[in-house]
Amino acid sequence: MANFDQDIVLEFYANAWPTVEGVWDIRSWVRGQWIPFDADALSQFLGDPLVLEEGQECEFSQTRNRADGFDEEAIAQLLCIPGQDFARTAARRRVQIMRTSMTTLTQMWMTLLLSNVLPSDHNSDLPLPKCQLVYAILTRMSVHVAQLIVDAIYLFAGIPPTRHPLDPDMSNRALGFPALTTGLYQSFGVPVTPSKVIRPPITRAFIGKYCTPRQAQGDAPQAADAPPPPH
Repeated sequence: MANFDQDIVLEFYANAWPTVEGVWDIRSWVRGQWIPFDADALSQFLGDPLVLEEGQECEFSQTRNRADGFDEEAIAQLLCIPGQDFARTAARRRVQIMRTSMTTLTQMWMTLLLSNVLPSDHNSDLPLPKCQLVYAILTRMSVHVAQLIVDAIYLFAGIPPTRHPLDPDMSNRALGFPALTTGLYQSFGVPVTPSKVIRPPITRAFIGKYCTPRQAQGDAPQAADAPPPPH
């Protein structure tokens, strides 16, 4: 079970804002020093899980950027339990897969991604772009995880916090990447006090409770309990 330093994480996000309109300074000022959090810095911190040449894209990005892109029918067949599909708009455009339509393996990867790579407070469904990422992982495409995290930090830091409905001095949004940012700054010699506990790890018991489709014999899939929201 990983812990994090809430003060460090709050200071990180407070000082990770763009310096001029549309331009991001890929570093943050914490405890009196600048610490980079660009894709190279995060990749090194994570142990360089994927090494790319300059200008090279991972297979996930290559496929996503192609004109024909991902095969949505293939995604539905791999990620959904038999007989289930994407939720669609009135125009029949695929938009998301509901948790109740996912296989156990898809739910496991969704929980992992929403906890560690693409933080979200909303975990009852997986939008199409994130379905593409799960599909890429399950089909063993290379994925530049560090770049995905940097992009998510940009998005997370740039969204104004919503106010808590009962306490106006509190944000109603979870902190993104708390253990990652705590560990990153610790690796640069910043003193940290990781006293805040993150939710329980994804164990067999967690999977059995939150990631197994609930279906009575002869009935349509039933809604599973939603797991605790990722930090």
